[in-house]
Amino acid sequence: MALPLVPGAACGRSIGKEKFHKSQHWGYCNNVAMLVGEDKPGIGGEPIPGQKLKPKYSVFPEGMGSDAPAWVAFDKQVLSFDAYFEEEVPDKNQELYRIRHCKIYFYLEDDTIQVIEPQVKNSGITQGTIVRRHRIPLPPPQEDQFYTIDHFNINIEVILYARRYKIIDCDQFTKNFLRKMGVRLNPPAGCPDDPYTKERQKILDSMKPLRPYERIDTLKQFLEHNGHVLRFFCVWDDPESMFHDPRELVLHYYLSDDTIDIKEIIPVNSGRDAVPLFLRRDKLPKYAPTELYQPGTITSRTVLNVFGKLVGNGGRYILDNRKTGAVHQEFYRDSDLKIGAVINVWGRKIILCDCDEFTKEYYRTKYGIEDFTPVPYKAPPPPKTEKPFPPYTGFGSEEDSLCSCMGLLPKPPQKDFKKFMEKDRSGMESNILRFLAKLVTDSPIDKGRKFIISYFLSDDTISVFERIQRNSGILGGKFLERGRIKKPGQELFKSEPSEYFKAQNLFVGARVCFHGHKFLLVDADEYTFNYMEKHANEFSVADTCVILKKLKDVAEPRSREIRQMFAAADPEHTKVIEYVPFRNLIVSITDGAFSEHEVMTLGRYYSVRDEYEMDLPFLLAVAQDKLKKNSFENFEQLSAVLIYNDREKCGVLPHEMCRTICKSFKLPVADDDLQALLTMFEDDHKQVEYKKFVDGLNWRENPIPAFQARKVPLKNEDDWSRQPLSLPAKGIKYLPLLDDLFGKEE
Repeated sequence: MALPLVPGAACGRSIGKEKFHKSQHWGYCNNVAMLVGEDKPGIGGEPIPGQKLKPKYSVFPEGMGSDAPAWVAFDKQVLSFDAYFEEEVPDKNQELYRIRHCKIYFYLEDDTIQVIEPQVKNSGITQGTIVRRHRIPLPPPQEDQFYTIDHFNINIEVILYARRYKIIDCDQFTKNFLRKMGVRLNPPAGCPDDPYTKERQKILDSMKPLRPYERIDTLKQFLEHNGHVLRFFCVWDDPESMFHDPRELVLHYYLSDDTIDIKEIIPVNSGRDAVPLFLRRDKLPKYAPTELYQPGTITSRTVLNVFGKLVGNGGRYILDNRKTGAVHQEFYRDSDLKIGAVINVWGRKIILCDCDEFTKEYYRTKYGIEDFTPVPYKAPPPPKTEKPFPPYTGFGSEEDSLCSCMGLLPKPPQKDFKKFMEKDRSGMESNILRFLAKLVTDSPIDKGRKFIISYFLSDDTISVFERIQRNSGILGGKFLERGRIKKPGQELFKSEPSEYFKAQNLFVGARVCFHGHKFLLVDADEYTFNYMEKHANEFSVADTCVILKKLKDVAEPRSREIRQMFAAADPEHTKVIEYVPFRNLIVSITDGAFSEHEVMTLGRYYSVRDEYEMDLPFLLAVAQDKLKKNSFENFEQLSAVLIYNDREKCGVLPHEMCRTICKSFKLPVADDDLQALLTMFEDDHKQVEYKKFVDGLNWRENPIPAFQARKVPLKNEDDWSRQPLSLPAKGIKYLPLLDDLFGKEE
């Protein structure tokens, strides 16, 4: 026997329940308080007694397709159905009902439906959207539910807001989709004809126009050729001008409407007024000028008055298809325009002399014309008289004096700013060529003096410094201020600009004269050699290909003898000879025709490259110094990331992976140094032992004593203190040189 439902006598109905939330049933709609939660459950998510749970928006088989939401999976996917409905017409005797065709669109993403009626010409009915897109409820008594995809098929009827639609067919996408959903499609149904529309079509077909209608359609021509313009260069010999000078014109033919306009090219200082157009844009008649026509004579159509004045003051006008009394005018077309043709522009004879490339391609494509030889119409320009300049006066620079002769307002000479920006000092690139020189003199005091000649590529200036030598009795320092230096042997007071020393005039072995002082260039720094070899196209003395070609032309007849000479210079058969014997052999072969710089270029090209061993403590000291200056202390994090990437826990990682991880930590070490360090810690299998690598970099726990900078005599130092001069190469591999000259010996 159940206990009565009274306080204290009933068992707890909430035993075992965990959810006790309440749904919000009341809210505001259009600022009106009302019940908005009819479909929401009760306390704890349980349905209220008597409440029917409504189905979801779309009913699809579970387990098919992706788990994406419907608005993603079915985005822009719409089912299209062809339908019609019958509408009664009670107020007309001509028709009792009307058949109206429409389209029903079902949007899969949210089960919304839209009904659209295609517009019919002269229907007299407001057509377009019949039912806007939204979810449509089912007809009573199921008005609490909505249409889904299960309610649609071919050859069925659906009721949308009390209007019955008959679905007769659908598109191919809809058929495929419904078949995949397991829907068996019905056969398509036929669509009945609208009686009134059919009867009206018969009347329209039997009707004939009361007057002939001539349609003039220029839209096609406009759409095809809009923006296409033919351009001809013309000339008109004006007989009424005082000097009978030809006037240059430019004719534009617009293909969109067959109109022409002409513009005149007015030369500078011609004395003519500049007008915007010589001929405004319009159709150009062939036989003009003609007599003036009365207003209304030239029209596009001819109209006849059938009744005349018989019927009151009015008349009956119809279109004359024979165009009786019409005035026919011939206008210039594109077929009439060609190079060499003479056209009549309102009584002016204009000759077409040339055209542009678009016009040539147009006539070549449409008319097959290939000859576009222009008609010469311009007189040859008079010879340009050279402007003589007075000779240099000796005051100021030659460039400044020349600028004062170029105009009434003197301007300072223009400098090559682009060259200055490209060849100015930038980082380690000094763009300065330095040569060691000595004086060419018989004085025993001046023979031992050494000079450094610096050539600045940014502005072609030269400066000369003298080395300070102890106990020489000569005060060293600046010998020549920086500036451009003229070549000797030039006349001072002349009209032509003087020639100055260029970078190509300076090379090892060259003799130069600076303001009466003769110098012999005996050596250059390493940067100068590298720069000249890098820009070998500018410096022929540093171009290996040019030097080899010159040497081959001289030595090819004596190839066997030259091979024996090089073999004799290498008695131990090491295939390498020193630079001094190599230089002597080249000088003897060429009879001194080669400059010292060319011989040094050959020696540097075929020299034995020095191989240096990498010093691990030195590299680690350099790396620790950089890390310490940048306050890098993330060694524990770096080690943790390396250990994490070591999946096999073998203590080694690939070289490239370690480099990538170091780059991700923004290790303040140059890439070349980092690559060298990683190579030092590689094992036999080319794997990096990352623990040793990190310990070597850790300047906190494993500091390396401060290293002393290695003093290596570099060739590009300005010291030039070496005695005697250093050789460009220690050893020369002469066999590759002989192979390049005479080919490999069999």
